[in-house]
Amino acid sequence: MNRRRFIKYSGLTSTAALVPGFIQALVAPFNQLAFQGKRLVIVQLSGGNDGLNALVPFRDDNYYKLRPKLGIKADALLKITQEAGFHPALLGFKQLFDKGYLSIYNSVGYPNPDRSHFRSMDIWHTGSNADEYFNTGWIGRMLDANCPGSEKPYYAIEADDTLSLAMKGADKSGFAVRDPEKLRNALRDPIYSDIQKSNTHLETQSQLGFLYKTLAETASSADYIYSKSKIYQSSKSYPQHEIGKSLKEIAELINSGIESKVFYTSMSGFDTHVRQLETQNRLFGIVGNALETFVEDLIASNNFNDTVIMVFSEFGRRVKQNASGGTDHGTANNVYIINGALKKQGMCNPVSDLTKLEDGDLIHQLDFRQIYATLIEKGIGFDHTKTLMRKFELLDFI
Repeated sequence: MNRRRFIKYSGLTSTAALVPGFIQALVAPFNQLAFQGKRLVIVQLSGGNDGLNALVPFRDDNYYKLRPKLGIKADALLKITQEAGFHPALLGFKQLFDKGYLSIYNSVGYPNPDRSHFRSMDIWHTGSNADEYFNTGWIGRMLDANCPGSEKPYYAIEADDTLSLAMKGADKSGFAVRDPEKLRNALRDPIYSDIQKSNTHLETQSQLGFLYKTLAETASSADYIYSKSKIYQSSKSYPQHEIGKSLKEIAELINSGIESKVFYTSMSGFDTHVRQLETQNRLFGIVGNALETFVEDLIASNNFNDTVIMVFSEFGRRVKQNASGGTDHGTANNVYIINGALKKQGMCNPVSDLTKLEDGDLIHQLDFRQIYATLIEKGIGFDHTKTLMRKFELLDFI
């Protein structure tokens, strides 16, 4: 056994963090299992997207008073109600809205908000209160609470090289893979023949044995995901951007019949302290197009009604523009829910009231964990209290 080569390839286990036993569900005969419930696709807009310029409350004079240069003129907006309109680059969102595929929740956040990227993202990833510190994520805990004995194929895939905190549980975690073919090829190495030969001996060396076993199981999982990714090849034209590539790969896996329950992906660049108008115009065009194309892909294979998409950011921005052509870290924000069988469509609560601010920030109307609880309970079909460790009032969008 070449120790250097083993150490090199053992690093791949961090990008596919599934514990022994649970991963065996990935190599089970899934064709014998009927898919039930809904899948979740989580899209994270990293950096703190400015929700007030994504969905503009153009009837509120305070918006233009506080943003004399950043405020988007009413006649340029893609209006969806008598008081709100999408940023002109979010044509994809407008078209989803017009078809009844979009639910919008305004001023989503949590009590005592934190404006730090890292802390706020931790709170959203873990589902904690602002004064609590968890080392497990809400999706990871959902796997922990509802996958005893690994008898059912409920698991999560993140389209990335590393696993987010949201996907990490105490006993079970999601599987991170950005490129199924690349991961599979990297794991097709002679070292695995050595692993199989060494397996019996390694059982007596608990820590090293655990690492070898996890690495071998990661290879099996990579083969399974790769094989699924080749069943359906999308003909849709996604944006030439990482989010477009990620959503295309997720669509191909879903349309191929993979038994995953949760998919996670993110798009960076939304920390708009400077040059916000130019940055948002570019990013909104990409993400709006990518999500609209993703929906079209799912519709073509009759998978859209069983797929619920949530789009969020870790916080919004300050209501008042700064002196650098941008906005600084704020608090509450919009959350978008996309699905083909929504029970509540369109604007689900009032737009943010800019006459009632706290230290220049929006006051949250809705706790983000109510959205999580609804996705867990009504979407996946699990008891949300086991995941969120407290009870929240459910919403009625699904």
